[in-house]
Amino acid sequence: MDETYVKVNGKWKYLYRAVDKEGNTIDYLLRAKRNKRAARKFFNKAIDSNGVPDKINIDKSGSNKAGIEGYNQENGTLIEIRQCKYLNNIVEQDHRFIKRIIRPMLGFKSFLSASITLAGIEVVRMLKKNQLLKRKSVASSFDQFCWLAQ
Repeated sequence: MDETYVKVNGKWKYLYRAVDKEGNTIDYLLRAKRNKRAARKFFNKAIDSNGVPDKINIDKSGSNKAGIEGYNQENGTLIEIRQCKYLNNIVEQDHRFIKRIIRPMLGFKSFLSASITLAGIEVVRMLKKNQLLKRKSVASSFDQFCWLAQ
């Protein structure tokens, strides 16, 4: 799990992203601030849709650690926190593909347009990774997109 910066209306906002050890996107969330509350919101969203993980690799961010510890205390879970910048390389490399698309846009005008556009970019990225549909009969990204559009 990690966050990256996105420029919205001339100010930096935070795109929280999580990927698993195979590089598949688990979840993403655009937030205005980087604090414990934002981290908790992201963790709640990711865990609600994907289940409770055994371990989470994060960088040295204190807000992310506080968010996970708060989740553990509130829900009685024992999620192991591993704070090592080298273990976080998978998500850092996955940021590169998102940033490559965002950089030429020179930022967004509103928070709403940024969140909608980033959701679309994330879905396309997930299609390219063949992670939305695990069916053998649907192989290409185009076929997956057509199946989703039905």
